[in-house]
Amino acid sequence: MTKIKALALFSGGLDSILAVKLILKQGIDVEAINFVNPFYSCAKDEHEAVETAKQLGVPIKIWNVDDEYLKMVRKPKHGYGKNMNPCIDCRIFILKKAKEYAKKIRADFIFTGEVLDERPMSQHFRVMKIIEEEAGLKGKILRPLSALLLPETFMEKKGLVAREKLLGIQGRSRKPQIKLAEEFNIKNYPSPAGGCLLTCREYADKLRDFFKHNKRVSVASVSLLKVGRHFRLGNNKMIVGRNEAENNILLNKRARNDYYFEAYGVVGPITILQGAKTRKAIRTAASLTAFYSDAKSGKVSVNFGRKALDEAINVSIPTLAQVESLRIRNRRND
Repeated sequence: MTKIKALALFSGGLDSILAVKLILKQGIDVEAINFVNPFYSCAKDEHEAVETAKQLGVPIKIWNVDDEYLKMVRKPKHGYGKNMNPCIDCRIFILKKAKEYAKKIRADFIFTGEVLDERPMSQHFRVMKIIEEEAGLKGKILRPLSALLLPETFMEKKGLVAREKLLGIQGRSRKPQIKLAEEFNIKNYPSPAGGCLLTCREYADKLRDFFKHNKRVSVASVSLLKVGRHFRLGNNKMIVGRNEAENNILLNKRARNDYYFEAYGVVGPITILQGAKTRKAIRTAASLTAFYSDAKSGKVSVNFGRKALDEAINVSIPTLAQVESLRIRNRRND
């Protein structure tokens, strides 16, 4: 007989690990898929997922989302959560892609590590039904950790999965998962941390500003939103590095027409200036560079240029109030 095969939506966190374990224990072949988008706050997520899948003995597909994902984030049908997190639309998007891949590898069904009522926006029963229907997977997503609290799926009805071997976990407490991990002798799993940057107000403000001032966006173009301090002067954007690592990223990822700035003779940040290079914009970018440098007072000489630091300007160190007036934030709440 042909062995049953399932595709797991796999983050590498404890819930997805336990879901994979439950399905493996039923003698079902499992392949995992991990979706990577530019809004993860932890750069190690993808690598941790790969390593964890390896420990579980399941192959894993890493799928980097494309510009289509950004279109969804920009105009989500079901709106945002507290900040710019389109959790419902995001889940629909991912499940549609998973459905494509499941067909390609001839998987019999898709399952996830979701727990009923664990996440406030996307894991309530009513919302789960909406997500399934709009992803074209009504009654075809198995959630092993909460299956006993949910309607029977087609794979359970067909006998592909033994329902009595699934669980009925509900809510935000992780105690049942931790206990189950002990039973399965799972000792190494990531602690809940980081997560989606779209749920963070500061990052959401930067993305909202970015969408407002850019008609065309790409995954590459939003990558700098995770780096540095962000400021705006009209149509000009300035990004100031916070440490040596960020300075290097700004230098390496700046656009061809961006100017970059560095204070002369003192330790300080790299600043990049995007948009028209007006005298006011150049002076503002130089002032921000001076503010975050080790210079304490007086005039500061700041070098700048496009390909090289071949120009210079002397600026006064601005006040904290002047700096904060330029910082990108949600003006509606100010």
